[in-house]
Amino acid sequence: MPGEEENGRDDMIIDQPQSDFMRINALPDEFNPNYLKLYYGKLFPHADIFRWMSYGTDGKHPGCDQSFFGRREFSFTLDNDIYLRFQSFNSASDMENAIREKCPFKIDIGPVYSVDPAKRHAYAQAGDNVFTPVERELVFDIDMTDYDDVRYCCSGADVCLDCWPLMTIAIKVLDTSLRDDFGFNHILWVFSGRRGVHCWVCDAKARRLNNEQRAAVADYFRVYKGNENSHRKVSLMGQALHPFLARSYTNVLKDFFERKLLSSQQLLSDERYEKILDMIPDEGITSDLRGKWQDNRRSSMAKEDINIFRWDQLKHLLQSGKQKAPGLRRCVEEIVFSYAYPRIDMEVSKHMNHLLKAPFCVHPKTGRVCVPIDPDHCEEFDPTTVPTLSKLLGEINMGLRTAGDNEWDATSLGQSVRYFRSSFLQPLLKSCKEEIESSYIAKKEQSRNSLSW
Repeated sequence: MPGEEENGRDDMIIDQPQSDFMRINALPDEFNPNYLKLYYGKLFPHADIFRWMSYGTDGKHPGCDQSFFGRREFSFTLDNDIYLRFQSFNSASDMENAIREKCPFKIDIGPVYSVDPAKRHAYAQAGDNVFTPVERELVFDIDMTDYDDVRYCCSGADVCLDCWPLMTIAIKVLDTSLRDDFGFNHILWVFSGRRGVHCWVCDAKARRLNNEQRAAVADYFRVYKGNENSHRKVSLMGQALHPFLARSYTNVLKDFFERKLLSSQQLLSDERYEKILDMIPDEGITSDLRGKWQDNRRSSMAKEDINIFRWDQLKHLLQSGKQKAPGLRRCVEEIVFSYAYPRIDMEVSKHMNHLLKAPFCVHPKTGRVCVPIDPDHCEEFDPTTVPTLSKLLGEINMGLRTAGDNEWDATSLGQSVRYFRSSFLQPLLKSCKEEIESSYIAKKEQSRNSLSW
């Protein structure tokens, strides 16, 4: 987590004459800090972020908490790794002006505190409970680097279309469970800009979970429990899978593993099949499979088919009627879970005060915008075609004469902003306003009843 830093830097001038935009013709496809002035000035959806973080409290309804947005923590990462923690803003214009002025390389969003985080020092003498987080979205962070032991096309921060299905699996599994098992409705999935995805669960009941409750939700999803020294990194105990795990396996994991990962990662190639054999706790079966696969090596079978062929052999041996031990029959599922099941950063989800990068930031390493992902169509998402900062500014340059009120609408960012508004923000705010009205009526009724005594 970024450390607290109070010192800022010189103000940055953002307003530039139109001729400056026109001079940007063929922009190199890489991150350039100078482009951020134009991005924050022309494309970043300041008003939408404000409306989201206000959760309906910016209205005129008497039940609105006008202090709500002002108690939200924002963190700015500036050039040279300067961190500005505990930033807070009283209005949409205050937030927009600060972002335009400082041009942060990254914007992180923290919790809503009991008091204005920028004034926390004034409450330092009052005790530990005065300045404390009181509300925060339930968040999940899934990073591709946590899958480096099961992907062979890339490593570290690199991603490609062969390993990206691991993120698609995570979105499908978690989104379905969060909705069906926990009853959440307002869920936002966001591309991290480089190598993973973030999830924001924004229902009121999710935002008000305490740390213990968040840990319980996160633990519900925890199946991957091994380490680099473990052969079996997943242990599915019991005679039958938990309904959530069974549904995830049947509807998502099995299909993606067999249709995508086996071949794209060459999981049962001659160089890699020993890793899977090590996960089978029966030396007789592993010896039998090894012998069959060494024979396969000498056959004329097409290389792209050998992974599927060997997987079918493995399933037949482990799940045939001869194998009475439940552990052996369950071993096929354990292999699939080990390679394909979501690997969540548990600490991010457990604590209310954890910071998470705001949507629509630009990743400084790739120049790509952190755009929302539609979970209903996440299989179509391609991280390699996400708009880059240079591409967007080139599109602005080309469309200056035709751009309307929203300049992002004439760029490749337009679809992402429209999705954010229509599919996430509008239903969320409708729900928030209904809750504010319902809570206000309930408080009035309670007050009336207390007076009647």
